[in-house]
Amino acid sequence: MNPQHPFARSLVTIRKGTFFLDLGVGVCGFAIFLGVIHMARYWLGTPVPVVPISHSFSALPGYAFNSIVRIGIAYLLSLAFAIGYGYIAAYNSRLEAGMIAILDIFQSIPVLSFLPPVLLAMIGLIPGHQLGIEMGVILLIFTGQVWNLAFSFYSSLKTIPREMTEASRIYRFSAWQRFWQLELPFAAIGLVWNSIVSVAGGWFALMLCEMVTLGDRSFRLPGLGSYIQSAADSADTHALIAGIGTVVLIVVATDQLVWRPLIAWSDKFKLEQVESADRVRSPILTLLQRSTLLTHLPGKLWGSIEEPIYRRLSRARERHLVQPLDEESRRGTGAIGFWAFSAVLGLAVAWAFAQAILLLRTVTAQELRLLFEGAAATFLRVNAALLISALWTVPVGVAIGFNPRLARIVQPVAQVMASVPASAFYPVLLMGLIRIGAGVGIGSIALMLLGTQWYILFNVIAGAMSIPSDLREVAELYRFSRWQRWTRLILPGIFPYLITGMVTASGGAWNASVMAEYSHVQGETLQTIGLGAQISSATDAGRFAIILLATVLISLMVVTMNRLVWRRLYRLAETRYKLEG
Repeated sequence: MNPQHPFARSLVTIRKGTFFLDLGVGVCGFAIFLGVIHMARYWLGTPVPVVPISHSFSALPGYAFNSIVRIGIAYLLSLAFAIGYGYIAAYNSRLEAGMIAILDIFQSIPVLSFLPPVLLAMIGLIPGHQLGIEMGVILLIFTGQVWNLAFSFYSSLKTIPREMTEASRIYRFSAWQRFWQLELPFAAIGLVWNSIVSVAGGWFALMLCEMVTLGDRSFRLPGLGSYIQSAADSADTHALIAGIGTVVLIVVATDQLVWRPLIAWSDKFKLEQVESADRVRSPILTLLQRSTLLTHLPGKLWGSIEEPIYRRLSRARERHLVQPLDEESRRGTGAIGFWAFSAVLGLAVAWAFAQAILLLRTVTAQELRLLFEGAAATFLRVNAALLISALWTVPVGVAIGFNPRLARIVQPVAQVMASVPASAFYPVLLMGLIRIGAGVGIGSIALMLLGTQWYILFNVIAGAMSIPSDLREVAELYRFSRWQRWTRLILPGIFPYLITGMVTASGGAWNASVMAEYSHVQGETLQTIGLGAQISSATDAGRFAIILLATVLISLMVVTMNRLVWRRLYRLAETRYKLEG
């Protein structure tokens, strides 16, 4: 072929572009490898509980790297836990009710309630290394990320259309095939959008975890959380702006390099019979799909792992068909294991209950009365924040999910606002509200809104995007009125996602109450009556009995709401509003 031919020149250009693209991917991979080595050396070194925090701008890249690593590891742990937990809860009818109640309790318990036992336990388990402190902080960030992912995956599994499940049975899919080819793809859109808000929750938890005081012990780790909190405490406006600006840059880069490609990729799993004319697009995803290194190498590696698994499963199924297992013996073995596990768990619970009773004996009647008053006040604030959030996030989320052009503009802005820790600018917001006479009470609801609304917004966007295009076209063809579109298409279509968003938003509001009701601003302690304020003050004073009792009260209120409200709404979502043919 003549090298001057246009087609030949285009081939040469593509090959050159692919080479440089693969080279860039290889350089990024090598940089990640060096970062892993650097963090391993630091974590395996001598523990340094308190690190001096420099307000110099030159220290920001190192602090940003440490915080990104902590949030990234916590997110991977959260994703793995959420998929496993959600899978068991969705398919085990005996454990389902208890597991969802436990999940609701833990996602509503503020991070500071986990902080003392988790941090001290990890330091005790890994003594003599910085890894103990780091793992304690990572697990605390994990508690701020995992719950909405687990609820999202569980809700997706419960709303898989019946005909798709029956088709997988007809074609005799193994559990492995059903997971990879039906369940995970069906849950992909919800997982991606909840991952965005989970990482935002990770930034919020980072502000609380990198710089803490437990009685007479202090912990301060190098990171953006410590940098921003230190700048806010010392009223260093320039350092505070620089820290918040760094977080914004990281969020924007993450949006363009990670979330936009994942959103565009997950759009192919949308359940519809007619392809939509407006597709979510990502230039970064298009560029990465041209990389030979990324398109061929992972496929070969995954194929070498996947094929032996499928062959082994098929042989096991053939043996099962030829020689059936003894159901009675299998049931007996399973029963023995279940009762043995239950006995061990019962002993552990009894021991923990006895220790809790001994600890709670130190609580006075006056402190108990204040805890009950605080429980009532925080409960009202949480539900007020939940209602106000739903009033604006539902219409805005539907508009973003239905309009890809609007989504390209509004979505990155919403992600930035969700990911910037509210605690970074809450002192400024609180001081402004106090100057106009609003007080800490109104300010606490405002901060709860900042920690609540994004869970609902991103779940509503995911729900709106998952509504099949053919149903939307039918609504336009029959000229539905606005009321008909909302009552017969939009609200039924987003209902499972909306319930997931409301449940996780409730947990976010309870978590935000710790900082919303008790803050240190310019050397002053500002607080209002509430469980969040009492948990924060008890953490500063090392009063673990108050923390435990406040956590118990939160758990009781959450369990009551779960049984009376959320469980019934979930049942409605998986029966009446399930998308089926």
